[in-house]
Amino acid sequence: MDPEEMLRSLDLERRRGLDLIEAAATLDELEAAQVEVMGRRSPFSAVQKSLGALPPDDRKRVGQAANEVRGALQDALAVRAELLQHLAEDALLEADRLDMSLPGRSPRVGSFHPLTIVEREAVEVFTSLGFRVAEGPEVEDDWHNFQALNIPPDHPARTMKDSLYVNVPGRPELLLRTETSAVQIRTMQSQPPPVFVVAPGRVYRRETPDPTHLPVFQQIEGLAVDEGITFADLKGTLDVFVKAMFGERRRIRLGPAFFPFVEPGCEVGVSCFRCDGAGCRVCGTGWIELLGAGMVHPVVLENCGYDPERYTGFAFGLGIERVALLRYEISDIRLLVDGDVRLLEQFQGVV
Repeated sequence: MDPEEMLRSLDLERRRGLDLIEAAATLDELEAAQVEVMGRRSPFSAVQKSLGALPPDDRKRVGQAANEVRGALQDALAVRAELLQHLAEDALLEADRLDMSLPGRSPRVGSFHPLTIVEREAVEVFTSLGFRVAEGPEVEDDWHNFQALNIPPDHPARTMKDSLYVNVPGRPELLLRTETSAVQIRTMQSQPPPVFVVAPGRVYRRETPDPTHLPVFQQIEGLAVDEGITFADLKGTLDVFVKAMFGERRRIRLGPAFFPFVEPGCEVGVSCFRCDGAGCRVCGTGWIELLGAGMVHPVVLENCGYDPERYTGFAFGLGIERVALLRYEISDIRLLVDGDVRLLEQFQGVV
């Protein structure tokens, strides 16, 4: 083999070897390509074996070309081997991988509590009639909670409330308010007439929980005081409230009742939702008791510095839980505070 032919063979093997190395998809295929282009029986090795038979000048020229081809092939083999090694390791890891992922879990959608819904809607009804919201402390003193409301120390209504007193040294008159009527007293003390307020909030009584009673519950008290307020204004206000909360078909009925802070006083009933006032096993008489109300007692007005000869007013108070029970036909008041998510989920989307 003459020198020129050997150089042509080296160039051909260089190009062929690079193509084979590039085409190798696995380490085994790369090893086979290495044997093919640089093995003992390869054309490249045949050229190397023939170098000794060449004249010195030709041997130097062909030997230099052989070294360049060897270097190019070895570099290509090293680069390809590193790449294929990484690919092989990745494939092994993928084969051994365990899928520990769990199905996607959507977060629970929150919703308003039925008591929150009722309170917000009730407040919205009264504010649309011109009332404003008033608030007061939940720890009250005896005067605001009882005496200012015409409930003296020996009045039997105090035992009916069954109050919870707070153990504060030197302050035996402090108690957890039994009703939000104390907010009415504080409001009248803070401003002259006219007064149109509603007072939502928690109240406390020494009650044993049962299907219709809780020791902590929500109330909304309403108060209107101005010149010329009459019982008709009270009835019209409550009629608007009942229709807004329970539907336009509902009617109200006012019957006489005694409350120390109003005179005259009344119990307000709403026509039954099932029999529409005809009488059924749910209501008995066709009417369901809803709240207590009446004209503000003159003594209460005097206690707050108002002239009862000039000003009159009406007041009412209702339990938010009672409205929720009637509106959503819930059989046990304790369900409203048990925190059972199955109950709360029924009010998703209700605002």
